[in-house]
Amino acid sequence: MIAFVSGPVAALAQDTAVVEVGGVGMAVQCTPRTLAGMRVGEPARLATSLVVREDSLTLYGFADDDERRVFELLQTASGVGPRLAQAMLTAHSPDTLRRAVATGDEKTLTAVPGIGKKGAQRLLLELKDRLGEPVDTPAAVPSAGGAATGAWREQLNTALVGLGYAAREAEEAVAAVAPQAESDLAEGRAPGLPELLRTALRTLNRTR
Repeated sequence: MIAFVSGPVAALAQDTAVVEVGGVGMAVQCTPRTLAGMRVGEPARLATSLVVREDSLTLYGFADDDERRVFELLQTASGVGPRLAQAMLTAHSPDTLRRAVATGDEKTLTAVPGIGKKGAQRLLLELKDRLGEPVDTPAAVPSAGGAATGAWREQLNTALVGLGYAAREAEEAVAAVAPQAESDLAEGRAPGLPELLRTALRTLNRTR
């Protein structure tokens, strides 16, 4: 098992960071939240989980060991593979997921793209005794809706700047995808950062 990678960031893409380790570039799949904290040329340390398939080896990277642990525990539920587990951690923090499972909060889980009502009910049942208790107190962690309302703009802006776009370009791209995010919020869904990032990048590419 590759427990972590550490070294200078060689490149950043939409969902991948390349970290130079001993002269070798390690491609690591990351959430937008994790990518937002990285800068090309600066050192980084990512907790990692290696997913082995017959035709591929994929390394997933996380900001800390707790996020990686939750990523791996989520996959113990039937029907949850690494991509869905990563999508869940893109939409919610580890503690938000723990709290949702502990309180039977279907709405938080259905805010994740790819999880419907029946899927959320199954996950609540299967994960109930696996994720553990939230680390922070409820007061310290905003609800999914509240966090999404105030945080998506900052997270998206930081991710775009981290990918090398100027602050002005990032602000214009965030403004361009705002209607999409506000529509999600109006329907009670947390804005999906991966989808917003893809749309923002398409907007930026058209203007260059």
